[in-house]
Amino acid sequence: MTWGIYGYIRNGCTYAIHNKPRNRYYMSYYNQETERLTLRKMNRGDINDWMAFFIDNPLEIYVGIDVSLDPQTKATNWIDLQLKRYASGDFGHLAAIEKETGRLIGVGGLIKRVVNSKKELEIAYSIIPAYWGKGYATEIAKQMKKYAIQHKLSDSLISIISEENVASKNVASKNGMKNSENTLYLGMKVDIYRVECEEI
Repeated sequence: MTWGIYGYIRNGCTYAIHNKPRNRYYMSYYNQETERLTLRKMNRGDINDWMAFFIDNPLEIYVGIDVSLDPQTKATNWIDLQLKRYASGDFGHLAAIEKETGRLIGVGGLIKRVVNSKKELEIAYSIIPAYWGKGYATEIAKQMKKYAIQHKLSDSLISIISEENVASKNVASKNGMKNSENTLYLGMKVDIYRVECEEI
């Protein structure tokens, strides 16, 4: 797989246009919905709601943040990172809004990663604890897979999951992914769950 200015080239075919944030792929990416959720860009108005993810949440250690920071700083830094990703055309986490209530219940999206020197496209998701157990993570993950396949963004998709994060592993399995390798990522022992788009 080879990456170029318009994305990557595999077997003579060009996939994705990662360096053009205003093309139709990106415009539709930032406006998605599922049966129960609306997915939109995060903004600084989400800080107070997103803080809830970082309060009494034993799973926050798995999302690659500095856990010594206070919840407001964590939420602010998270959202600022997404704003940078949006501006550079790197997709990023979207706010997941519950249609029934209009409340922010979590985030999810496609994230460009480099794992063991290989460029990857990750399906990522994080749900505020009050909304666990409702199937929202799986709903988001399936939508991200659907979007990536429809737009031919990669020949495979991954989810990077800590070895100890059983809940996220279950979501990945429900999303048709399989554990393809074990490695270190950001100093953590992780499992790389993968699905080959060509097999779907």
